[in-house]
Amino acid sequence: MTAPPRPLPLIAPCPPRLSELGDALRRVEASGVFSNHGPEARGFEEAATATLFGGRGATLAVANATLGLTIALADAVGARRRGRMALMPAFTFAATAQAAWWAGMTPLPCDVDPGDWGACARAEERLLQRHGDAIAAIVPYATFGRAIDLERYRALAARHGVAVVVDAAASLGTLHGAVNFGAGAPFPVVFSMHATKPFATAEGGLIHCGDRATIARLRAMTGFGFGAPRTATMPGLNAKLPEVIAVMARARLKGFDALMERREAVAAAYRATLPEGCAVQPAPAERQALGFFPLALPVGTDRAAVIAALAGEAIGTGAYFSPHLGEQPWIRSVASLTPTPVADDLSRRILSLPLTDAMTAADATRVTAALARALSRRRFLPVTKGAAIHDTIVIGGGPAGTALLTAAAKAGLLPDLSRGLAIVERGPALGAGALGGYAITSDSSADTFLTAIADHPDPAVAALADHPTAHRVAAYRAALGVPLTEVGGLLDTLGDRLAHTVAGHGGAVLTGHEAVSARRDGGGWHVRLRRLADGEVREHRARALVIATGGHQPLDRLAGEQIAGVPLGELAAGRLVQSDAVLKVGGTAMVADLLAHARAPRIAVVGGSTSALTTVAALLKAGLPLGAGAVTLLHRRPLRPFYPSADAARAEGYTDFTAEDICPVSGFVYRLAGFRLEARDLVLRLLGIDGRVADPRVAVHRIAGDEDTAARRLVRQADLVVAALGYRPHALPIEGVALAADAGRAMVDGHCRVLGADGDPVPDLYGIGLAAGFVPWGRLGGEPSFRGQANGLWLWQNDVGRMIAEQVLAARAGRRAA
Repeated sequence: MTAPPRPLPLIAPCPPRLSELGDALRRVEASGVFSNHGPEARGFEEAATATLFGGRGATLAVANATLGLTIALADAVGARRRGRMALMPAFTFAATAQAAWWAGMTPLPCDVDPGDWGACARAEERLLQRHGDAIAAIVPYATFGRAIDLERYRALAARHGVAVVVDAAASLGTLHGAVNFGAGAPFPVVFSMHATKPFATAEGGLIHCGDRATIARLRAMTGFGFGAPRTATMPGLNAKLPEVIAVMARARLKGFDALMERREAVAAAYRATLPEGCAVQPAPAERQALGFFPLALPVGTDRAAVIAALAGEAIGTGAYFSPHLGEQPWIRSVASLTPTPVADDLSRRILSLPLTDAMTAADATRVTAALARALSRRRFLPVTKGAAIHDTIVIGGGPAGTALLTAAAKAGLLPDLSRGLAIVERGPALGAGALGGYAITSDSSADTFLTAIADHPDPAVAALADHPTAHRVAAYRAALGVPLTEVGGLLDTLGDRLAHTVAGHGGAVLTGHEAVSARRDGGGWHVRLRRLADGEVREHRARALVIATGGHQPLDRLAGEQIAGVPLGELAAGRLVQSDAVLKVGGTAMVADLLAHARAPRIAVVGGSTSALTTVAALLKAGLPLGAGAVTLLHRRPLRPFYPSADAARAEGYTDFTAEDICPVSGFVYRLAGFRLEARDLVLRLLGIDGRVADPRVAVHRIAGDEDTAARRLVRQADLVVAALGYRPHALPIEGVALAADAGRAMVDGHCRVLGADGDPVPDLYGIGLAAGFVPWGRLGGEPSFRGQANGLWLWQNDVGRMIAEQVLAARAGRRAA
């Protein structure tokens, strides 16, 4: 009979044996000191600084790494910046987020790099630009012990004014040059000495920093903040390392380097014999401390089946970190979530193989051979063939698409709507889409955004009222609008909850997909969707189709635009940009670069829309060297401010309205045509209403007609011309059908039905969102004189979204009855 194979557990703790440390333990007993930074802990710290970190800086032993992270973060950000966000990779252990939360910050997970699985540099930069000083700290994680570029974080800290605390829990034993990773770092680097780590004790942690003053301050914080005898002079808690554990730690230092070399040989055997298709972190330049060997299985692999197959051969496995931070229920409830497609993919594919002190290279070869056998059995998830069938497809999961879901949920219709629903989003998640990438304030109040979650019938959505993203929006209740970067965070979190609701009721959330085209036959719609990850195009069928793809500023609009009878492009002569580019994050910096040559720059903003006024406001706040009359707003229609009532308007001396300009439902003056919040404030100043004084840097010129030579001169003489001419819809190509939107007309009618070029609605085709061209009517209100289009998230999340949901469900019920 063949003997069973020797078990290879995933992790086999092997700390120093207390039974062999009798002399040291008797030394502790004789000293009478069992904690409080006693002689054993101090001796270990000095030895660790010398042997691990080359004598650089200083080292502090703590009770565990999570407490070490917590006090280091609390110290780094200080009391004034508590309540802000801590930026960290999504692909890390829960303790990273927990420590930030206990330190008074909101975790902000970002995506990771597909190559080394550490925080994605571009994702970090994007979030730092988007959130600005709302981010108090960066908490980079040395993924699976791999060294990261600390110099880059030093530069980020200097450039963005953020604190840095490095989570290097698994990195004791990782080399960077001849010393341990983190040696001499200008910020705290926190390591774990848990029994499962290569530097195994029973429990414990180590904080290293090149700045000895930082370590001295943290030492006081670990002892209740006692900066003076029995006197708390700073925040603190009890995070001291007991003397008995310090004895184990000192013992672990002996022979640790040789132990790490043996573990590295096992890791090298893994890398040399892994089956084809498995992905691993790049081999380190020096040495990487590994508590287990991580890999990503081939795409589509049934991980559970592989784990079961390896267990059948006495091989233990795990899946660190699956779920990642953004997939863990409590962390999701307190974190500010952003799309993390790479971390999502890693979480599905990650597999941890055993790597213990007792293993050899031959053991690693045995494991990879077993893995190869498991993969050769085609343990892959099933792939659906043929066209996917849905009742309704929503193209676009940004603000408009999720507004439809919000409206349906408020009306109690979302569970029914979700059955047979597919929502298609080009990005990695539902939510804000590109909205959070604009560096401006909203033209809606904080309460307007918060109504999307207040008293919501779905408990998971209603709970967002206590979410950090909602609190940050609520902080602007008394302000003229909310920064769209904060709105984006709330919408991303809301979109995440709505996606779970849709999926939970049988719907499909197809992120990372784009709609190529659609065609209609007697049986409904055939929509071709492209999966962005690999370019695969597949047909999906549905009875109804909703276009929620947002708007854009097409270049052909510029080609046809004239100012005082002369083409705008001719007048601007290469100095023309669109307002959309100016309003995005980094847009005013672009303007500064374009105007760097001008000592007294002059800017012409062409348009009378909200985007035009918002552009002017953004330019005034950008710190540009603008003198008197430097910015000129050129517009055709009168600038109309919103007022909550006719009496309120008259009380300020504003009388430029008639009964036709008053909404019969609400009594608002210029409910739809009027500027609101920050744009309204700017207009009131420009018009001098109620004694208000205009900013001297802004001039206004109303274009009088084709013979307005002054308007031509203002554009010709400007150093930069900003075209703020509104938006047109991203209409989905419909095979064989010309749409009204293709000819520059409104995309939808009063029932949100998409119109053909002949003016008739296309059957079972609806539209919602920016530039769709919807005009409120009837109970929805609006002034009779209004001739434009209404774009507003509140409107989409309520009456407009509900209108579409009810029509879709009514048509569905009619088909069932037939």
